[in-house]
Amino acid sequence: MSLPVQVGEAAGYAIEVEDLAIRYHGKPALSSVTLQVPSHEIFGIIGPANSGKTSFLRAINRMDLMTAGMEVSGSVRVEGRDVRSWRNPYALRQRIGVVFPLPVGLPLSIYDNVALSSRLRGTRKKADLDVIVERCLRRAALWDEVKDRLDSLGSLLSGGQQQRLTIARALSQDPSILLLDEFSIAVDPVTTMRIEEVLAELKSEMTIVLVTNLVQQARRLASRTAFFLTGELVEVTETEAMFEGGAQDPRTTAYVEGKFG
Repeated sequence: MSLPVQVGEAAGYAIEVEDLAIRYHGKPALSSVTLQVPSHEIFGIIGPANSGKTSFLRAINRMDLMTAGMEVSGSVRVEGRDVRSWRNPYALRQRIGVVFPLPVGLPLSIYDNVALSSRLRGTRKKADLDVIVERCLRRAALWDEVKDRLDSLGSLLSGGQQQRLTIARALSQDPSILLLDEFSIAVDPVTTMRIEEVLAELKSEMTIVLVTNLVQQARRLASRTAFFLTGELVEVTETEAMFEGGAQDPRTTAYVEGKFG
């Protein structure tokens, strides 16, 4: 007997958000957001500071459970399943990798930073872990710089290298969704371009949600882009159309043209 197909799976959506609202200690941060993110797409989110972009990511990954005073209402479904139906939020987060603006390193070696997730899932053979560590570090454009010092502490790497280590660690989860929150803040422009090339390849394997304050980065990478402003989803449209005069709202056009933000 075949298993029933979830709504999100049938529609090809990795993420479906309906009437999402977020408050912090009663103060609104995001209101009435409804959108869908298709599977295997890089979905961009742009907007000025305090527009609700990071709050949106937190709701997807149930980070409200770890954020004091954060209240979430509305519906968020990941691959057809409401995120609040997961009795174990850690199982949900296993499917969703997250990279924050500044590197969050673990007090472990470079090797152990990347191998940790696989070990927690039961992988014990060093040969298997070696393959995983190398693959993830290569994807994060870091392997060539650290392959001869994998036993060194990850915290001894430069800021940009630590951020790429964070990306490698997120990829080691084998996530179906990768959330990137201003990942390039601590990364130099050359390395940023290298990581962008990796992300363009990864969308064949996973769905990527890219929050960025660099509108041209969204233009380079995202198939569609959402514009957030003061807690409101102004619009979602094809990225190239947004940058070529096809935005539906004049506020979007003004933002991508650099008139404010």
